[in-house]
Amino acid sequence: MDNRIILIFFACIAILIVFGKYFAFPLKKILKLIGNSLLGALIIFLINLVGTSFNFHIGFSIINSIIVGILGIPGAILLILLKVFGIV
Repeated sequence: MDNRIILIFFACIAILIVFGKYFAFPLKKILKLIGNSLLGALIIFLINLVGTSFNFHIGFSIINSIIVGILGIPGAILLILLKVFGIV
């Protein structure tokens, strides 16, 4: 009886390891996107902080944060250009 319990225990651990590796990859992508979005929000905040002296403001939204988070500095420049040319 004890040998079956130990075997079941190790089988469960093996299954958790396999599924853990399978689901860890998408979780890493999601966490990276969240981290980049937070960095994008920080960049938008800095743009707004500097832009107050020029009467320039980019609104905080999840879309703007994701754009800047994924594209980085070019994304911030894209949002600035869209705001300057009146598209946004």
